[in-house]
Amino acid sequence: MSLLRKISNLQTDKNSGFGTNAGSYGGRFVNKNGTPNIEKRGMNLLRRISWYHTMIDMPNWKFMLILFSFYIVINLIFAVLYYAIGIEHLDGISKSSDILTQFGQAYFFSAQTFTTVGYGHISPTGFLTSALSAAEALIGLLSFAIATGLFFGRFSKPTAFLKFSHHALISPYGEIKGLMIRLVPFKNTNFTDAAAKVTLGMSIEENGQRVNKFYNLNLELDRINALSLSWTLVHPIDENSPLYNFTEEDFKNTHGEILVFITTFDDMFSNTVAARTSYTFSEIIYGAKFQTMYNRSKDGSKTILHLDKLDKFDTTNF
Repeated sequence: MSLLRKISNLQTDKNSGFGTNAGSYGGRFVNKNGTPNIEKRGMNLLRRISWYHTMIDMPNWKFMLILFSFYIVINLIFAVLYYAIGIEHLDGISKSSDILTQFGQAYFFSAQTFTTVGYGHISPTGFLTSALSAAEALIGLLSFAIATGLFFGRFSKPTAFLKFSHHALISPYGEIKGLMIRLVPFKNTNFTDAAAKVTLGMSIEENGQRVNKFYNLNLELDRINALSLSWTLVHPIDENSPLYNFTEEDFKNTHGEILVFITTFDDMFSNTVAARTSYTFSEIIYGAKFQTMYNRSKDGSKTILHLDKLDKFDTTNF
């Protein structure tokens, strides 16, 4: 308890953006992928969700699945409408064929109209069928315009292609200890002017109540000119650190989280990008040291960066 009292007397971060009520704490403040661990309720779903941002941010497989599902379902709906109006109003469909074949031809006529391909094998006759096919062609044009915009938005969105180590380490740092977090750019992008900010959030007892406290953690280097190789963020655990005198047992018995925020300039997009992640105290390994990720090539002409070593570490004794 004396250790937590000392921590509570340190200067806190007033701009953390998270509440101080520990009773409302949802397990962690930020997910490993950098998204806030928040679920918004109390408002209509259509008002509180931006469908554009949802489609831009979702995984590729889910995005493609939604597009193909929409294409199949919308043509199925129009095929049902054509069939309900009457197959006799679709010139080119054999009236003597079975129902399944007729519906299949109506479905493919819908697909040809929706995509404005129009092979001409089947054509609408009558006002209702012609009006329906005209409406479908318009919906198809608008749908493909929206899909094209989404494709462009997904490909052109500036993204910080940075990967963080799965664990944070408490490692030797000179004659003291240091909190170490490693990150690396994993695609063929050039990052410059990279800046890092690390915040510690802990649930401690204050005046008989559990409250969330946030502390800025000083870094050995909080800004570098170029981020080409791996970057290990190091927080020296000296007498000015809120983690000073923390033992391995303290990390196991205390509810805490390390919040990491990275901003850097991407030369390819000429834009500033950001990346975030967090580490709960259960994801901090006490007494370990990261292995080196890069070495000189055999001919000495290049530096080889081994991305598969991002999470590799060796245990060490203090």
